[in-house]
Amino acid sequence: MTVVAVIAGALLAVSSAIALVRIVRGPSVLDRAVASEVIVSIVVCAIGLEAATTRHAAVLPILVSLSLVGFIGSVSVARFVARDRDDPPPQDPGRPPGGRGQR
Repeated sequence: MTVVAVIAGALLAVSSAIALVRIVRGPSVLDRAVASEVIVSIVVCAIGLEAATTRHAAVLPILVSLSLVGFIGSVSVARFVARDRDDPPPQDPGRPPGGRGQR
């Protein structure tokens, strides 16, 4: 059991390092937000791994609350990006609404 826990912990450490690189080098805010959500998921997995190896069920409320925080964060980022993309481009004040001038 300890060999599996060590391997899983190493995989979680490598994946969190990759996500941190994406946060630092991410070209857009959306990339950074997704990487931060991945880190929250990795933390949930690490706490679950610790709970499984020590056989403690006391951390289950922490797992549930972190999962909810990750979910709410993902939904709020998705709504922010969708709202940002739905905004119409600004109109030229000299043009009438409708897009075409009279000819």
